Amino acid sequence: MLETVAAVPGMVGGALQHLRALRRLESDRGWIRTLLDEAENERIHLMTFIQIARPSTIERLLILVAQGVFYNLFFLLYLISSKTAHRVVGYFEEEAVISYTEYLAGVDEGAHPNVPAPKIAIDYWKLASDATLRDVIIAVRADEAHHRDVNHQFANELT
Repeated sequence: MLETVAAVPGMVGGALQHLRALRRLESDRGWIRTLLDEAENERIHLMTFIQIARPSTIERLLILVAQGVFYNLFFLLYLISSKTAHRVVGYFEEEAVISYTEYLAGVDEGAHPNVPAPKIAIDYWKLASDATLRDVIIAVRADEAHHRDVNHQFANELT
C-alpha cells in the first residue's frame, strides 16, 4: 500500500525545488534530479508490484483517492516546512524497509509464493532472467534504504 503514494514526495519536492531555484535564480545543488529520480524509482516499485498483485478496479480507485489526498497534504507540508517534509519521508522510507524485511521473511518462510520476477523488475534492476520475487524485494528494500538516507540528509541540510 505504501508504494501507491511513495512516488508523490519526490515529485512534489522536485517540482517545488525547481520553482524555488527559478525564483531565486540559483543552483538547486542537485536536489531536483535526486528527487525526480526518487519519484521515478518509486513508480517502478509500484508498477512492479502491480504486476505481482494485480489490483482490482476497486483497489485502483482507492489508489487514485489515496494519491490525490496524499499529494495535496504533502504539497502543503512541503510549502510549510520542507525540512519536516523530508524528515517525514525519511521515516516513511524506514517503515518501508521494515515492511520489505517482513515481506522477505514471509517469502523465505513460504507464507508468500516466490513467484518469478516481472519483466519490468528484471529490466530495471538488471536482475538475472530467472530472478524471483525474493530478488525483487531485496532490490526494492535497498532502494528504500537509500531514499531514507537521502531524505534524512536533506532534512539535516535544511536544519
